[in-house]
Amino acid sequence: MGIIVDKENLVFHLQTNETSYIMAVKKGKYLAHVYWGKKMNTPNMDNALLMRWSCFGAMEEQEDATYSMDYVRQEYPTGCGTDYRIPAIEVEYKDGSRVCPLEYTGYKISKGKRPLEGLPAVYVEAEEEGDTLDIILEDKLKGLRVTLAYSVLSKYNAITRSVKVENGGEENVKLEKVMSLSVDFETSDYEMLQLPGAWGRERHIERRVLRSGLQSVESRRGASSHQMNPFIALLGPGANETVGNVYGINLVYSGNFTAGVEVDSLFQSRLYMGINNYDFSWLLEPGEVFTAPEAVMVFSSHGLGEMSRIYHKLYRERLVRGKYRDAVRPILANNWEATYFDFDEEKIVALAGEAKSLGIELFVLDDGWFGKRNGDNCSLGDWFVNREKLPSGIDGLAKKVKEQGISFGLWVEPEMVSPDSELYRKHPDWCIHVKDRNRTQCRSQLTLDLSRRDVCDYIIETIGSILDNAPISYIKWDMNRHMTNLGSALLPAERQKEMPHRYMLGLYHVLEEIVGKHPDVLFESCSGGGGRFDGGMLYYMPQTWTSDDTDGVERLYIQYGTSLVYPISTMGSHVSAVPNHQSGRVTSLKLRGDVAMSGNFGYELDLTKFTPEEKEEVRGQVAQYKELRTFIQSGDMYRLQSPFEGNTAAWMFLSQDKKEIFAAYFRICAKVNPGITRMKLQGLQPDGIYEIKETGQRFRGDELMEIGLVVDMHGDYQSRTWRLHKV
Repeated sequence: MGIIVDKENLVFHLQTNETSYIMAVKKGKYLAHVYWGKKMNTPNMDNALLMRWSCFGAMEEQEDATYSMDYVRQEYPTGCGTDYRIPAIEVEYKDGSRVCPLEYTGYKISKGKRPLEGLPAVYVEAEEEGDTLDIILEDKLKGLRVTLAYSVLSKYNAITRSVKVENGGEENVKLEKVMSLSVDFETSDYEMLQLPGAWGRERHIERRVLRSGLQSVESRRGASSHQMNPFIALLGPGANETVGNVYGINLVYSGNFTAGVEVDSLFQSRLYMGINNYDFSWLLEPGEVFTAPEAVMVFSSHGLGEMSRIYHKLYRERLVRGKYRDAVRPILANNWEATYFDFDEEKIVALAGEAKSLGIELFVLDDGWFGKRNGDNCSLGDWFVNREKLPSGIDGLAKKVKEQGISFGLWVEPEMVSPDSELYRKHPDWCIHVKDRNRTQCRSQLTLDLSRRDVCDYIIETIGSILDNAPISYIKWDMNRHMTNLGSALLPAERQKEMPHRYMLGLYHVLEEIVGKHPDVLFESCSGGGGRFDGGMLYYMPQTWTSDDTDGVERLYIQYGTSLVYPISTMGSHVSAVPNHQSGRVTSLKLRGDVAMSGNFGYELDLTKFTPEEKEEVRGQVAQYKELRTFIQSGDMYRLQSPFEGNTAAWMFLSQDKKEIFAAYFRICAKVNPGITRMKLQGLQPDGIYEIKETGQRFRGDELMEIGLVVDMHGDYQSRTWRLHKV
């Protein structure tokens, strides 16, 4: 059992194999946070949860000056009471009041883990894999009930949290904020790590020392976004890749989010995460329930590397679903940077044939195959084939590609509509808009209003029909703009702020329907590259196009940062042409291939333009990845050197049986007389013997970890890889 309850003192102790999370009910009604960290026995509450008096602390009970909510470490704090810090929940009752004291009223323990209705979440395959604790809090005057759900996944060393709010009263309640998680720490002796970025520069790593006041990250764009990722971590003193305490939180959600830390006047820290309350509210009628997205909590006492490996294993095995969860991913070629919109059937068939000759397994036709789409200014929403380009249709083209012994995939962008389209002319009210206001465009497109069931049904029908009528093995699902002019033609005035979250619920419904009905199709999500790289999308689609920036050097930063949370099996990573179309940089085919192999490998360039020598090199890369991909995609990743801390990057992959290793080292700029350069491996058995496949050299594990391998290279933009086997 991962949940221990002291019924007499109402102490709740959640335990994974290596983690403890402890709460206690004080004075019979206040749910306090006690501890989150390395696994331990249940402590003395008087010592672990120290109460103290503080000047200007408004007291909940006049006779007890030590119990002001402004200084107590709380488990789920509320607003407009005696706690001046940032609350986890804010409500407005029908009488205009906003005070919402939540008192403990009970708990329930159940085996396993429940799914969240309409929302993606980590799952279990057997009851024995987890235990769930529900703690019920209630505003007794108004009848508002809040259920805090904690699921303990012991062998994965993770705890998930979600919140359900139920209106048990007789009047409407307006929710203005519902966080999925709040944790109070006794000190502020931490650094906060975040993953900011931009289009083409996603998930770079930033660290900052906590300061007094609020430090936060968020998205208000209608998507998790390129700019910020729904993940932050707190790092204890001295924490780095291999040592120190790390607390990670990640929201399994694809829309607007907020996360941050507030440091109060006594240097306590409050960590929180959930749906962004910017432009959000939710009207709860009597008897109705609102469910917040799930947050995944991971504690590591061995640095960021261990935290990442916990997330990777959990998400690979219990967030990603379906056929491709455990199957190796195919090597693909995508025509986008080869042709852009300028292609015809003959060109596509020729590219597919060239891909097959190089050993590639899947050919993907990107944008431009439908409507009158010869540029990015029209036809989104018109999901019928452009017969001038493809006279055989998608079905005929897919069959021609498959006849060459290679699978066929297709790009779609179903959440968007072009003003110049048959769909928009027929249904101008189907887009997100505000009546009588300008409909702002991005890339000459508008966003369909997925808070509407009729719009969702249209997408399900049209995309489903394409998949039903052609031998398609892969879908790249793109989304190339963020929300503006937030409004829905069908929602009443008092519910307009519900639209962004209702959009996400609609999207998840669409994906559940389409993906569920086509289990043999490999779906990859995309949003201008990595603009929606989050656990919510991974629940439906097992991989994501990591970034539109395919430059080998830039990808070192992007893939390194992404790997802090998300498994290698979820990252699309391709070799593209040089000069690179985003950076203009010229790098070797070797470096581009070595970087791309640290993900779901593929090519995105004109394969017919390779020289004979380059074709042989590509065949070698493809053959090598086919040998490596089983354990690259499913093994443990160790980050060895960070590009954010110097001129090099290095990482390695260790198979689940701990016998196979693939290590890669990258240098960005050359230096004269640099001295001896070594790469130290991690995770090996110290007395094990490991052989380098390329040279036959043998080393003990302790030597590889403490002394390392010598790296000898010359010139800018260089890479080297090693394949090792435990003998």
